[in-house]
Amino acid sequence: MITAYHIVIPARMASERLPDKPLADVGGKPLIEHVYCRARESSASSVTIATDDERIRKVATGFGADVRMTSASHLNGTDRIAECVDLMHWPDDTIVVNLQGDEPLMPAVCLEQVAVLLASDPAAEVASLYWPIRDEDEINNPNAVKVVTAPDGSALMFSRSVIPFPRAWGDLRAALAAGQYWKRHVGLYAYRAGALRRFSKSPASPLEAVEKLEQLRVLERGGRIVMAEACAFIPAGVDTIEDLERVRSLIR
Repeated sequence: MITAYHIVIPARMASERLPDKPLADVGGKPLIEHVYCRARESSASSVTIATDDERIRKVATGFGADVRMTSASHLNGTDRIAECVDLMHWPDDTIVVNLQGDEPLMPAVCLEQVAVLLASDPAAEVASLYWPIRDEDEINNPNAVKVVTAPDGSALMFSRSVIPFPRAWGDLRAALAAGQYWKRHVGLYAYRAGALRRFSKSPASPLEAVEKLEQLRVLERGGRIVMAEACAFIPAGVDTIEDLERVRSLIR
């Protein structure tokens, strides 16, 4: 199936845990260039970097990227992408993939997968991916966001808590021994442009405020998020100096 889609990479310098992250050197190139290269390996119709920082714009245009300057007041990458959608004048049915600017190891096949997943479900506003987890510590980790899906693949709930709770087995260890597994949400999204516009104009929802998970805003206002298991393992992105050193080692 051939699907037309665009990739937008939101990037900012004000990372709390790793300041100036997009321009960190990785094998002689800035981190954001590696992310851009992963996007260019896909079949996307266009790849755009959306930023509020002149330093990122200068570096990105230097390696040939299309850049759109966006407001410095955005609280998240989704709102930054929504502004980019308006700047590009894309119609509401345009499919836009959000590739975070700290994902230099993202497999291009997953970018393709999430775009096709959304295109194949006309009722969905958003598509995203998950990865099976069978490790007790990871399931209990609140930084590992879990998702529960319906038989048709749509997301029912996202949480930092252990969902579903393994009451039938008594504890996680017994559930895992019985073959039960959990689904870790991977933060790769495809949106319809109209859904992005609606998202950016709506206030944070109650569950979103509690869990600090933006995708809950879509569910709470009745939107459909279609999910699938990622077709390839997606390595963790870069949030800390330790992550940066890991990526540097892998790219070397």
